[in-house]
Amino acid sequence: MLTPRSNRVDVDRLMSHLFATTDLERNYRINFNVIGLDRRPKVLGLKALLVEWLKFRTETVRRRLEFALERIRRRLHVVEGLLIAYLNLDEVIRIIREEDDPKAGLMAKFELSDEQASAILDLRLRQLAKLEEAKLTGEHKELTEEAEGIAQTLGSPARMKTLIKKEITADADKFGDDRRTEIAVVAEAQAFSETDLLSTEPVTVVLSEKGWVRAAKGHEVDPEELSYRSGDAFAAAARGKTNDACAFFDSTGRAYFVPPHTLPSARGQGEPLSGRLKTPDGAQFVGLALGAPAQRLLMASDAGYGFVTTLGDAVSKNRAGKAVVNVPAGGTALAPVMFLNASHVAAVTNQGRLLVFPLEEVPVLARGKGQKLINIPPKAFREAGERVVAVTVLGPENRLVVHAGARHTKLRFRDIDNYLGQRAQRGRLLPRGFQRVDGLGKL
Repeated sequence: MLTPRSNRVDVDRLMSHLFATTDLERNYRINFNVIGLDRRPKVLGLKALLVEWLKFRTETVRRRLEFALERIRRRLHVVEGLLIAYLNLDEVIRIIREEDDPKAGLMAKFELSDEQASAILDLRLRQLAKLEEAKLTGEHKELTEEAEGIAQTLGSPARMKTLIKKEITADADKFGDDRRTEIAVVAEAQAFSETDLLSTEPVTVVLSEKGWVRAAKGHEVDPEELSYRSGDAFAAAARGKTNDACAFFDSTGRAYFVPPHTLPSARGQGEPLSGRLKTPDGAQFVGLALGAPAQRLLMASDAGYGFVTTLGDAVSKNRAGKAVVNVPAGGTALAPVMFLNASHVAAVTNQGRLLVFPLEEVPVLARGKGQKLINIPPKAFREAGERVVAVTVLGPENRLVVHAGARHTKLRFRDIDNYLGQRAQRGRLLPRGFQRVDGLGKL
């Protein structure tokens, strides 16, 4: 019996960890020595064995159906010949009586095949006279419908799977017995991760323009007041906990995972992310996100496209990162915008055009290019260099802050009616003096 030293320990979570780290819970191997479909001996696991058997079963059913279809078609061919004989009974009898080679005569007269002519000649005259058109027509109809059904099944993988499923279920109902082992629904055992064993302390992660990163304990530090290397400056910061997921995003649209507790202290000037990560040539870090996997993010490119995703979908532990935003040629990804509750999206271009539209119009994707947030004509994007400078989200309780050089203006939610519209519209120009926008914020 195991007894935790402290009553503050989650016993169920501890047992889940122990189950996950034992051989029985971690590995349960079932291997079979079999002769595979390629007629070679091999060792297969349970899943591989079932996959192999399903391939075999599918091929068996397919061959059975093809054989049945061919038999039906041959019978249809004969029935069609018998129908011709019934409709021309007198002439058939005459040819049989008078011709030296009745088979050739029948084939020439009615354009019959050898098989059809043989079927007619194999019938006794008494049987030929008693042929009934209705029975032949009915048989022809039934065979035609059966052939069409089999052909549809052969031509449809979905129909084939359904047929195999029904046959297996019927066999199980007829020959199967009750399960002898009990199956219980329980939560999947999970071992403690490295972050589970960490203390959940507040932390502020700071990123510089040159891609240097560091982490400060607590949330009281002002990232912009920290010292930076010569030629470098503050770029972005995020506040969270040491066991939160932390992702850094570069200009190519890739995201990189770095555990916050492994980052150097903010007492120094940090270390370059390029030493930890494998980034594409020429890529620059544009922002970061820190929080739970369910943390929502607004992702966008300066070409005006974007979508909503979650931090969990963006995180990848690969040093080369994960492609999250598909950036158009000549464009760059923008910094991610973290949010929980919001109702609208604001997007602004370097020409001073601002558009505010409902957040619900933005698609939710795991990754991709997204849809157009604000309309930038392709010619203006290529030739005039018009770009999206920033995007943000806000609600009725927020004020939108527009930064233009040393100046800024605050727009209350009711003051942005002039810029309200629908996603993918052109937007309206900001007042003079604020058209050279550097960024957006909210209060």
